[in-house]
Amino acid sequence: MEAAGVRSVPPTRDDAWELLCEWTQSAALRKHGLAVEAAVAWYGSHHFSVSAEELQTWRCAGLLHDFDYERFPDSHPLEGAEELRRRGYPETLVDAVLGHGDHTGYPRTTPLAHAVYACDEMSGFVIAVAYVRPGRSLAEVDVRSVLKKMKDKGFARQVPRDQLEKGAAEVGLPLEAHIENVVAGLREVSGELGL
Repeated sequence: MEAAGVRSVPPTRDDAWELLCEWTQSAALRKHGLAVEAAVAWYGSHHFSVSAEELQTWRCAGLLHDFDYERFPDSHPLEGAEELRRRGYPETLVDAVLGHGDHTGYPRTTPLAHAVYACDEMSGFVIAVAYVRPGRSLAEVDVRSVLKKMKDKGFARQVPRDQLEKGAAEVGLPLEAHIENVVAGLREVSGELGL
């Protein structure tokens, strides 16, 4: 029997999508969640070799890392973390959401937390690179084109370049390999992203 407000099984990916849509009206922010989900899932499957059950948690963490941003831009992700706990999400997911940006000061101590951190800004940056390619397609994005845009300080200037590099280090890879992996993950959902 379940206690009030406590689930006997963790929420599913479908539950996570419903929560994202409930709390996030911006199509762009929803697509960002889908992008980070895809990149984090790529890492879970190919780099960290997590179980199928654990992969669902990884997908949900990527999808939900910014779900509370529209409602609580000044206290994001702290407010969202409490909502995730209330809805029965695993603490490993909550920790990854809390640690996905340097602004929280929350320590990243699990592979999932490192993956969400590494994939958040890099996914956004790779998508920005795709937008300026002639065909606006992820098929046109490669490591070289991403590295070239990273050197251009006027391009996607809101993305901290040091965080892109730090993310690669946190998943234990050179920057070039991390870029390649994120691009591979994003290509798996290029249709959903319109790229």
